[in-house]
Amino acid sequence: MTEPTLSDAGTEAETVTSADGTEIAFERTGRGTPLVLVHGASIDRRYWDLSGVRETLAEHHTVYAMDCRGHGQSEHPGEFELEREFEDVVAVVDSIDEPVHLLAESGGAFHALEAALRTDNLRSLVLHEPAVPGFEAALDVDEVFATMLALLDEGENDRAVTVFLEELALLTPDELEALRTDPTWPAYVDTFLETILPKVEAEVAAGYEFDPDRFAALTVPTLLVAGSESGEWLLEATDAVADALPNSRVVTIAGHGHEANVTAPDRFTNEVLAFTRDRR
Repeated sequence: MTEPTLSDAGTEAETVTSADGTEIAFERTGRGTPLVLVHGASIDRRYWDLSGVRETLAEHHTVYAMDCRGHGQSEHPGEFELEREFEDVVAVVDSIDEPVHLLAESGGAFHALEAALRTDNLRSLVLHEPAVPGFEAALDVDEVFATMLALLDEGENDRAVTVFLEELALLTPDELEALRTDPTWPAYVDTFLETILPKVEAEVAAGYEFDPDRFAALTVPTLLVAGSESGEWLLEATDAVADALPNSRVVTIAGHGHEANVTAPDRFTNEVLAFTRDRR
């Protein structure tokens, strides 16, 4: 089902073939009940290492940290389609021979939510501020994109990514500083140009509309995690998902924003582990 490969960094990764034939990589660490990690519009699975979240979780779980398509060691498909993102999460989840906890953040949490409708192999679901399309309608997305594209045309790639994080992801200054000062930042800028921006464009083209009725029968125990200082549209999306899921609850990490898992890793992992501990 999976084949081990060796990453450039010398760490062992495994791959699984998604529904459309794209190879999706993931790295396995730790020991315990399986926990799959899905990053959002970030560099790749290394996102979970920014503040040691993956290491802490691996003390309690066998952690499967995946690279979304086009990121890290996963295959770049050339063109992106929203539905394929859901299928990739399912491919990793279904490659594991027992039910898993599924933890995802931001755009990855949206993909995980949709994936949960397409698999029976879940033990629980943890969604950190799912960035569900449509809730950002109050923002002037067209203007933000125009600014980003103008900066890219001028070769101001670093600044274009910063605009995306400030104006769309609505990161706090502390969160932005944490990302910009991490050694992975230059690689993140490259990933943004090659993968994240085309994915955002594909998502817009898909015209996704959130329908809460589709999730009425999704009874998987679900924890939604939010930061009190996050952007309004992200908090609205989180609440809407919580309202749609019949077996869910929301916890708020006070004083932190959309990257609370980076700026408050202990509080974040405590909430996650308390939730998964009761569902082994």
